[in-house]
Parts: sequence; structure tokens; C-alpha cells
Amino acid sequence: MNDLTQGREGKQIMMFAIPMLIGNVFQQLYNIVDSIVVGKYIGSVALAAVGASFPILFTLSALVGGITIGGSVLISQYYGAKNFKKIKVTSDTLQIFLLVSSAALSLLFFAISRPLFQFLSIPPEVLPDAVRYFDIVILTTTIPMFSLFGMSAILRGVGNSKTPVVFVVISIIINIILDLLFVLVFGWGVDGVAWATAIATIAAWVALWYHLNSKENAVIRFNLNYKKWQFDWTNFRLSLRIGLPSGVQQTLVGLGSMALLSIVSPFGVAALAAYTAAGRVDMFVSMPAMNLAAALSSFVGQNLGAERYDRIKKGLYSTLLYSTVICVALSLVVVFFGGEIMRLFTDINSPDYNEIITIGKEYLVIVTSFYIVFSTMFVYNGVTRGAGATVVPMLITTLSLWAIRVPLAYLLSHYFGTAGIWWSIPIGWAAGCIGAVLYYNSGLWKKHRVKTALN
Repeated sequence: MNDLTQGREGKQIMMFAIPMLIGNVFQQLYNIVDSIVVGKYIGSVALAAVGASFPILFTLSALVGGITIGGSVLISQYYGAKNFKKIKVTSDTLQIFLLVSSAALSLLFFAISRPLFQFLSIPPEVLPDAVRYFDIVILTTTIPMFSLFGMSAILRGVGNSKTPVVFVVISIIINIILDLLFVLVFGWGVDGVAWATAIATIAAWVALWYHLNSKENAVIRFNLNYKKWQFDWTNFRLSLRIGLPSGVQQTLVGLGSMALLSIVSPFGVAALAAYTAAGRVDMFVSMPAMNLAAALSSFVGQNLGAERYDRIKKGLYSTLLYSTVICVALSLVVVFFGGEIMRLFTDINSPDYNEIITIGKEYLVIVTSFYIVFSTMFVYNGVTRGAGATVVPMLITTLSLWAIRVPLAYLLSHYFGTAGIWWSIPIGWAAGCIGAVLYYNSGLWKKHRVKTALN
């Protein structure tokens, strides 16, 4: 456990963010290696198939993931107030909910996978691989992945961002090794990539659960003996009130990605493969801002619980400085070396080689040039999320995504092709950033401290 209510604000946030950042660096490196293996050794159709699954998998986890945000905010505020009884109840309630919801959602999405891909206008030559990959992943990884989300959120709430990272890194290394084994040695194609993900995810889940129940403080353990589980409806409703808006927000982002996918798909396999590959790089560049914002949320939660309001503004400005410097540096690398980066993802003998490189580089240059806007939006939202004020950010995201980005992508694609789709992304960010800054400056988010829960 780590008390974030004492010490230098910027240093604490950075030190808290670094373990999460390391874990996500490995996660995104895995995604990049995975895409390179698929694109170079299976083909552009397979790369498009794996990429087509990502927005759906993201959407599936987003709504439930919002509840983990609510649980983490509660735990961080309880920890700041030193209310350990409430921490235990919140931890158990969160884990029980995730077990039940993940089982139900995995069966539902397995049942509708083919019609869902057809609805998204996935090219016919991509559809069989996309459905097969998705079905394996959805049935084998949903329960362990959601449980991992929950355990990581609980640990972050009590100031421990290091432990989950160790298990994530080990899981990713296993995943990469199995990817290479199943694809290059056994020749299992897309199925091999899916089974590598399944085995690695389950291994991380079992290992982290064992650690949580044998090494961590008793207030956050989750015993397999269901008779010892504590599910509290009052606590769950409070988690919903805080976390559901963030979950809806992330779900809308996922649905927005699916909408963009349906706009990209009619441009063909090369466009879809380029979108997949460039999206992997895109996520890598964006994650420092996302991790710093997550660290800031825990920092804000604990300091609100301890009524240390003086530290929050200092933490915000330090986080803005760190995220801006990192994002600008990464963006410059991607903009100047976009073509070389895209060449990693496709076989030079592929008939779509040149088209994939051109479209992917176009995406990277347009989108990553505006990451300073993205990082600013995320950091400001990190403050309000840590305070439990999640409704207004949800509304801002909804408007910037569905009133601006998606309609613009559809409209501009008719005039400028795929470039029009890419330009809609930073324009949507700009709208969201303006809204996030205005809401923070209004001070209304300060009223959302969970006062009654701290008693």
C-alpha cells in the first residue's frame, strides 16, 4: 500500500505511473509484435481479421471496466480516510460483479459474433478468420481478463501499481513466445494467435489471484470460498454511480471505434490492415498520457479522502508537464519515421504492400501530430474522475465522439477517402479537450467527494 497524501506531488504521481507505464509498454509491444507476426507471416487478410476484433473486444470490456473505475475511486478515498472495513467490502463486491458479468457477456457475444461482423461490413475474405479468432478469445479470456481488471483496480486504489505489472509483463512474454511457436513452428495461423492470447491471459489471472490471496493485506484478498464473499448492494450502487458514467463513456468510445471500423471497411482489405497496424502504434504513443491520468486519479482520490485539496492543483500541473513532454517526443518519432514503422507490419511480397504503407503512414502523420491535445484532455479528466465526478466527462465524450468525430469521418471520407476519416479523430479530441478544461475550471467536480461513504 502507498500513501499518496504526503510528499512531492509530481514525483509521487510519476513514481506511481511508472509501473503501470512499464506494464502497458509491454502490452503494446506485444500488440505490435503480434501484428507484425500476423501481417508478415500469415498475411494482410489475417491482420485485418485480428484488427477487426479489437473494437468489439474493447467495447465488451468498457462498460464493465467503468465499474472497476468506480471501485478504485472508492477504495482510494477509503484508504485516504483509513476506513479498512469499507475497502474489504468494496473489493469483494467488485470481484463478484466482474465474475458474473464477464461470464454472461462472453456467452452473449459468442452467440452474435458472425452477424455482428457482418453488420460492420467486414470484407467477405476477412470474415471467416475474424469470427474464428474472436470466438476463441471471447470464450477463453473474458472471465480472466475482467478479474485481472478488478484486481489491478483494487491494488491501484490502495496505492500499489507495481504488483499487477509484474504479472502482466510475464504474461506478455509468454504470449509472444507462444505466438511465435504456434504461428511459425506449428503453422496454426489466426487460431494460434488466439490460443496464445488465451493461455497467457489465464496464466496471469491464476498467478495474480494466488499472489493477492497469499501476499497482500487481508483487506483486499478475495477467497475462492464463496461463503466468505461479501456483496454489499449499497456499496455496489455507489460504485455504479461513480463508475457507470466512465463505463458508458468508454463503451461509447468503443462503439465509436466500431463505427469508424464500419466506415474504413468498405475501402478494402489494405485499408483495414493499415488501420489495424497504425492503430497499434497509435495506442503505444497514447499510453503515457493515459497512465499518468490513471495515476493522477488515484492521487486525487486519496487526497480528497484526506481533505488535502492543496495538493490536487499541483499534481495536475506536474502531470500536464510530464505528459506533454513525453507525447511530443513520441509524436515526433512517429511522424518522421511513419513509413519505416509501417513496413514492419507487412510482407514486401504482399500485393497490398505499397497501399498499406501509404494509408498507414497517412494515419500516423495526421493523428499523432495532435497527441498533445489528447494528453491534455485525458489529464484533466483524470482529476475529475478521481473525485468521482464522471457524468459530465461522459457527456463531453459523447458529444465530441458522436456529434463530431463519427459524422465527420463519414462525411469527409466521401471527399478525401481514408484521410478524411483520420482527420475526424484529432478534431473530436479538440472538442473533448475544450470541454474537459472548462469543466475542471468550473470547480463543480469538487462537490463529488464521497462524503457519506467515508463515515
